[in-house]
Amino acid sequence: MLPETFHETKGFLLDLNGVFYVANRTLPGAQAAIAALRNSGLPYRYVTNNTTQSTQSMSASLQAMGLEIDPSEIVTAAYAAVLHLRQLGHPKIYPLVTEDAKQDFSEFTWSDTDADVIVVGDIGDAWSYRLMNRAFRLMMKGAQVMALHRGKYWQWEAGLQLDIGAFVAGLEYATDQSAVVVGKPNPAFYHRVLDELGLPATAVVMIGDDIEADIKGAQDVGMKAVIVKTGKYRPHLVAQADITPDGEITHIGAIADWLTTAQTT
Repeated sequence: MLPETFHETKGFLLDLNGVFYVANRTLPGAQAAIAALRNSGLPYRYVTNNTTQSTQSMSASLQAMGLEIDPSEIVTAAYAAVLHLRQLGHPKIYPLVTEDAKQDFSEFTWSDTDADVIVVGDIGDAWSYRLMNRAFRLMMKGAQVMALHRGKYWQWEAGLQLDIGAFVAGLEYATDQSAVVVGKPNPAFYHRVLDELGLPATAVVMIGDDIEADIKGAQDVGMKAVIVKTGKYRPHLVAQADITPDGEITHIGAIADWLTTAQTT
């Protein structure tokens, strides 16, 4: 199925968590895929909704696992948020993100009492009624919620974990407001990355384990999308989503095989 899916492919977008690693464990074929991408000469980016680390810290963590991925190759939801906040004229923000991830927002003024925008990312076990109520009060005073993403769940070594979409939905329900979502599957996110690659959507393949954010999000902007059967992938969840990937692979190492074959034919 890979040759048909990747036919005429000129570039790749690739999810990270659940595709190349889970927790601190690399997944089968991860190193081979990274090496093949670098040797291919094709443009690519790693696109992630991981919001717990700054781009620099994320790259360092990946390299510590043996995944040689440079910060310049990673496009995060936080990066998309920074671009959007700049377009808004550098509003005052309340960053509901981890201490490490706050590095990406250092150019903005922060406030937990009169912010214009609440930036919501994953803060793990730090979620509390106190923080939710603080965000609620800011929204009732007119602040806008900017969600780095609104994922339902993600894969950790212990299994599927609740993601920040539940907290975003709760704030929306309580305030009758809608959050601005800047990460995957926002079309603007994908278009920004395509602009970086300098390629039209029809020439790029997205590979990920999330049927909605990765597969449908990419397809909605005109890309082909291949689901990898690792990470959060579950056959029954894909079936009930009523979304059809353009291809599927058992693990990310399959693209190394394809790229090697493509270069020798």
